[in-house]
Amino acid sequence: FGRIVGDRVRDEPDAAREVLRLCGHLPLALRLAAARLRHRQGWTAGILVERMAEGGDEFDTALAMSVRQLDRKQSRLFRLLGLLPGSSFDAHLAAALADVPPRHARTMLEDMLDAHLVQQATADRYRLHDLVHQHARRAAEEQDSPAERERALGRLLDYYVHTAAAADAAMPFLARGEGASAGRRPAELPQFADKHAAFSWYATEYENLIAAFETAVATGADAHACELPRFMRAFFARRCGTTHLNFLFERSLAAAQRLGDARQLAEAHSDLGFARYNAGRLAEAGAAYEAAAALVSGSGDTRAEADLTMRRAYLMWDEGGVEGPLELFRRAGRLYAAADCPAGTAHATAYEAWAMLQLGHREEAARLAREALDVPYADPAWPPALTARITLGVAIAAEHPDEAARHLHQALGLAREDGHRHNEAWCLNCLGVALRRMGRYDEALDSHRRAFTLLDELFEEHWKIHFLDGYAETCRLAGLPEQALRLHRQALELAPKAGNRHKEALAHTGIAAVLDATDPSAAAEHRAAAEAILRELTPAG
Repeated sequence: FGRIVGDRVRDEPDAAREVLRLCGHLPLALRLAAARLRHRQGWTAGILVERMAEGGDEFDTALAMSVRQLDRKQSRLFRLLGLLPGSSFDAHLAAALADVPPRHARTMLEDMLDAHLVQQATADRYRLHDLVHQHARRAAEEQDSPAERERALGRLLDYYVHTAAAADAAMPFLARGEGASAGRRPAELPQFADKHAAFSWYATEYENLIAAFETAVATGADAHACELPRFMRAFFARRCGTTHLNFLFERSLAAAQRLGDARQLAEAHSDLGFARYNAGRLAEAGAAYEAAAALVSGSGDTRAEADLTMRRAYLMWDEGGVEGPLELFRRAGRLYAAADCPAGTAHATAYEAWAMLQLGHREEAARLAREALDVPYADPAWPPALTARITLGVAIAAEHPDEAARHLHQALGLAREDGHRHNEAWCLNCLGVALRRMGRYDEALDSHRRAFTLLDELFEEHWKIHFLDGYAETCRLAGLPEQALRLHRQALELAPKAGNRHKEALAHTGIAAVLDATDPSAAAEHRAAAEAILRELTPAG
């Protein structure tokens, strides 16, 4: 470009760089742009950028000349790449799009790379410059029939659903285990040796997964729109927060309703309920679970019934139930055992232990937590083990501080290694509670603060309801009554909005403890309010 134009671009380096970007560094396009500027002595490089941004047929002409260097199969792949909804791709996706083996797709992509039609930032990862992408899409619309374009998009959606299913299967979490059924499985998929490889794929493909899902919704590919979120939930829960999960499962449920399959519909209701629950929308979560229960009941699917029972137990606990969620955790454990799912049984036992800890039964909580930890597991970040270690660490903190600290620090390390920032915040808060019980107040306060910093970074304000009272109690015992009162009052404000009666009672109790020394009358009122809520929540007899 500089050789053709000469000194005119030296005074406008930013504009020159923008010309290169707009041309996609395509040699023919650059030569045409340079010639256009050279023959217009009154133009600057900035004016050229403005004209190029308005569009120009000469660049399509330059691209067409480059495309003509390709053979028939390469040209077809190039056109189909224009249909991609995302910004980058690998050889496996290109292979699925063109319905060719990945090794053939890779060879063709390397030829296009030599022709400057595709760009490559990392090994086996390609992208199309915007200008080239638009040209390829127009070429596909002009040269490929609507039926062929529709089949190519179908293969793209098949690829993402089946590859996401393979990545999900590589994770050691409590997934149902059913594979993808939408569309046709590509002959070759990426291989995921472990969860780290799967997480890496999800992180790389994040924008493309969202774009593929939106394409499935927009084109009425209901089977794909229904299934894809199920295979994305483990990653999205760890890396993307609750907003994304609600967005995905709202549309997944709509697709399941159009499909009319009872199993898929039950799972979609349950998944949306869990997304609502994690977003603090408890009433909506309950309604979704009721809809799922009506479909699961009598279906004979014991595993699905166990999964739903666990989710309803979480919800009932946050709504302030005591005996109800405990019985549901126990029932889920029996159902998992009947379904021959020891991981599920351990998960239910771990959460029963956590509930017993919250009710003050530390010895029983510790016993149940150790029982859950006795179940063999391959991955240290396995959810039952994480819950059990947190529970055990808090339960034995006063009597066995060294062992408690080991369990909690191990849980924290596992949450970080797993990339689950919500669990990391949970671990930090529980570590703060345990350190407080050990009398190590400064360390406890630091751990609580780090937990809340994480929640602020995640924009998960509603999660604070689970941590505020524990942090406040640490502040009170550390000699910070004003900060303790502020935190308890924040919990008291959030709890009714979330429908969490148990936390509301706990906030009243905490405020009473802070006010005992300075305002006994107000303390008595808060204590009475807590007792009234607990009487309401505790069944008679």
